[in-house]
Amino acid sequence: MSTDLPGGYEISTEPSRLDAELIHQWLSKDAYWALGRSREKQDSAIAASLNFGVYETASGIQVGYARVVTDGATFAWLCDVYIAPEARGRGLGTALAAAVRDHLAPHGLRRILLATADAHGVYAKAGFEPLAKPGKWMALGEQ
Repeated sequence: MSTDLPGGYEISTEPSRLDAELIHQWLSKDAYWALGRSREKQDSAIAASLNFGVYETASGIQVGYARVVTDGATFAWLCDVYIAPEARGRGLGTALAAAVRDHLAPHGLRRILLATADAHGVYAKAGFEPLAKPGKWMALGEQ
């Protein structure tokens, strides 16, 4: 999908390739934004989203994940982006964000949003920027 993907890895949106148990383990035990998330909630999120998996080409083992919530016409939310600790430092996070960007480009979405506490540089390399007018945005629920 992405031309920036390091050799030896591939990205797929094929739902049957996702390792839902592994994704749940990663997010519920290691991702600050999803700690303690139930398997049932994670499975529901996967079922209602556009999902991206990063896989080792030779073994097919999943080493990364991202989820997009979108109407496919005007808006998308990129979330649950995760690269396994043993695969970090290879540019896979940026390649995954770029693959999502490229996959959504033909839809002509007005905006793709994401939230991060610590990976601004990863997403900036894929073209994401801080909100120009954050004062316009509001949230309901956990912040």
